[in-house]
Amino acid sequence: MPKAFQIDQYPFDSKLEDTLQNQQRNFLSWPVVYFLQNDLVGEAYVGETTDMVQRMKTHLKTQRKQSLSTVSLIVSELFNKSATLDIESNLIRYIAADQKFNLQNGNLGISNHQFYQQKEVYWELFRDIWNELQALGIARHSLDYIDNSDLFKYSPYKSLSSEQVAGLKMILQCLLDDTAKVSLIHGGAGTGKSILAIFLFKLLKTDLQDFNRADFDESDEELYRMVEQVRKKYGQLEMALVIPMQSFRKTISKVFKNIKGLSPKMVIGPAEVTRKKYDLLIVDEGHRLRRRTNLSSYYHTFDQCAAALGLDKYTCSELDWVQRQSDKSIIFYDEFQSVKPSDTDKSRFLELQEKSSTRIERLQSQFRVKGGAKYMKLIHQLFSDHDSLTPGPFESGHYDLQLFEDIGEMEQQIQKKERTDGLARMVAGFAWDWISKKDKSLYDIVIGDTKLQWNSTEVDWVNSSNAINEVGCIHTTQGYDLNYTGVIIGPELDYNFRTRSFVVYKDRYKDKNGKNSIKDTVVLKNYIFNIYRTLLFRGIKGTYIYACNENLRSYLSQYIPVNGKIKEQESTILFLDSATENSVPYYDIEAAAGSFSELQAQETTRYIQLHDSFYNHTHYFACKVVGESMNKVIPNGAICLFERYGGGSRNGLITLVECSSFEDKDFGSNYTVKEYSSKKTVTDDGWHHEEIILLPRSTDISYQPIHLRDEELLDFRVIGIFKKVL
Repeated sequence: MPKAFQIDQYPFDSKLEDTLQNQQRNFLSWPVVYFLQNDLVGEAYVGETTDMVQRMKTHLKTQRKQSLSTVSLIVSELFNKSATLDIESNLIRYIAADQKFNLQNGNLGISNHQFYQQKEVYWELFRDIWNELQALGIARHSLDYIDNSDLFKYSPYKSLSSEQVAGLKMILQCLLDDTAKVSLIHGGAGTGKSILAIFLFKLLKTDLQDFNRADFDESDEELYRMVEQVRKKYGQLEMALVIPMQSFRKTISKVFKNIKGLSPKMVIGPAEVTRKKYDLLIVDEGHRLRRRTNLSSYYHTFDQCAAALGLDKYTCSELDWVQRQSDKSIIFYDEFQSVKPSDTDKSRFLELQEKSSTRIERLQSQFRVKGGAKYMKLIHQLFSDHDSLTPGPFESGHYDLQLFEDIGEMEQQIQKKERTDGLARMVAGFAWDWISKKDKSLYDIVIGDTKLQWNSTEVDWVNSSNAINEVGCIHTTQGYDLNYTGVIIGPELDYNFRTRSFVVYKDRYKDKNGKNSIKDTVVLKNYIFNIYRTLLFRGIKGTYIYACNENLRSYLSQYIPVNGKIKEQESTILFLDSATENSVPYYDIEAAAGSFSELQAQETTRYIQLHDSFYNHTHYFACKVVGESMNKVIPNGAICLFERYGGGSRNGLITLVECSSFEDKDFGSNYTVKEYSSKKTVTDDGWHHEEIILLPRSTDISYQPIHLRDEELLDFRVIGIFKKVL
């Protein structure tokens, strides 16, 4: 099949205009994407235009662009303006993280341009473009590889949410306001604090001429004008990004090393703050700034730094150092991620918040965990002595949350996820001594037949070669994104059903610096809660949990689906022999021999009474889903509600389909429930399905996608769209 695009390469020189006039006549006024590069200096620029000749003439006159030697034009008759903006944005994101070129692009104007064909046609087209860029030697890594890289996750080439843009504007206004000294940004785990911090750093360190204002929207223009004013006021800002945790600091230093205009030296620890004055200090993970409590080997350094600044070592904190050494400071803070007594007390941040010179912004939208706000709320409520939860398993079509009764099974699942998705890690609370630190032959965590060791490195453990075979702790994972997290809740935390409260066993909690100065068990309990909340907020796609204490497992099982357990629904679902106002028909697809139309015509149809009055039985139906092919979302044997399919896009949705070209091994018939995906071919006459792929969502990797092509699609039919498990 002919390609839907072509990539043409030319020397980027004075002859380019004539070359384009002769060889690109059909696309001179057509939306195109282009890539300027120089392999020798390792620099590149990505852009899009509807006037390639004029844009190239402009670039050739720009001093910075004159160092580039080759232009690659990506042209397609499928392109429209929205499509090229989207492909340009994706190219910037992925090229920046591919580590072959340093981009000259600024990081304003990178937007998520939403349009109706974006996912169905243009993402697949972008994948094909990327594959060809790899073949041409322009791109180095696959998209899947880049997706899991720190450079991609923490890249400043991101489109910000409206909430993040509001925070960014507040910060820039603070820099311009002589009465403002501190910007305090509150935000929970996964709300994009680190992304905003890095985006801001790149924004303030980018030459103004590197911003392509041609496609700026009003918000981009407003931000650009504010950056101009900041430059006019300060010139080149003396600034640094302060990260208290050594491991995460090392990771972000590596990210800065690969971003044009940034340097690893710009990422510093709190002690380095005391060495000189700064115009601006940006503090990520501000809740981990320390005070003089349980500091172990850091006492000497802390005392020296406090003395150098003329501060009382007993009353000051690293938060004071930041304010003393900067004209302006931006502090990202989450009280629920303070995990030990050495962290600066919450009261100090409250005092800072009350000052007239402090400006406050809050980030609330969830960008990491696909379980969204619903999952975040569940975890906060679960690890709380406030009995506010109603029993019932967490349900999400987008997030894999499971409670395991066997830690060995959880370990196996994490190993499988590492093979299929990457970035799957086991983590645990501080309930075991680190005996393997001195003797590598010993195991730290022994639970039944499962024997595990703590992380063998304290710096960038998540990305270390043996991480999949080890268990990380809070200090090696806080700040990081994982795809799947297996969380071991140790024997230090239990649940008392009689008092409806958690129990902490201080002697089982092994972090001496995390407990020695604590006399109130409620304080210790809150630190332990924060540790587990933070660990449970690492997984983008899913979280698996094993609790050592049986009572705690029983408590969690009321709210978290238990791995391998079939939901016994029939006892709680009311079946009816005739329809009522709030009922839907129940079809026994498992026993069906004919078509779905014949099934609906049966006189013996039963009905299910629904509690939700807004469901109309003419639009919905129910059936039992059997087998393990969708067990991440739908347990084996679950009765599910479906909406009758009436048209529209189905990509990414879980669907009940009928087709004679296959027989589902679980249903034993021509029906199956799978996630729908399709590849389309676009021609002058319109589009048609090239291939339909039915994807399992299972913990059992033996289930494989079903691919349907050509005549196999003739009698393919989508019957219903999955709504929920009843």
